[in-house]
Amino acid sequence: MRVLIVYATTEGQTRRIARFAADHLGAARHSVELLHAADGDDLDPARFDTAILAGSVHAGVYQEELTGFARDHAAALGAMRTLFLSVSLSAAGTHPEDWRGLDAAVERFCNETGWTPGRIAHVAGALRFSEYSFFRYWAMRWIAQHRDESVQGGSDVEYTDWDALRALLDEWAAG
Repeated sequence: MRVLIVYATTEGQTRRIARFAADHLGAARHSVELLHAADGDDLDPARFDTAILAGSVHAGVYQEELTGFARDHAAALGAMRTLFLSVSLSAAGTHPEDWRGLDAAVERFCNETGWTPGRIAHVAGALRFSEYSFFRYWAMRWIAQHRDESVQGGSDVEYTDWDALRALLDEWAAG
């Protein structure tokens, strides 16, 4: 299978998730091309059998590069089997309001791009305090302390469940 993986990232966790997907599917003998969404202007998605798009939700929206890529290639993506990996901290929790927000973010993304993914999976991201600006650091620390008492003093915390992601990719690739 020829797989296109397109991602956009803010602090780097979505890049790690996309790279993991590329490595895992490549090890399963699929032909994989990994591409940052900003580099996809001249790409013809029709030369692939399937596509995975991955982006992270921040304040209810995905990165503009990913939104633009999906909008520009909506017709080609709509003609193939696709998976959308929506990465967020909310996916690590169980708060119903957070999950409603994730559903609303995906719906907004689909409306803005004209593309409806064949499958949507919410993947827990990470707190990257080491990557945040001063103000973002304090805002994220406040949020983290109110959501997860195990977060200690601004240390980076990874919530991504790599085993669950591996199982998702295997199931999706089996088609």
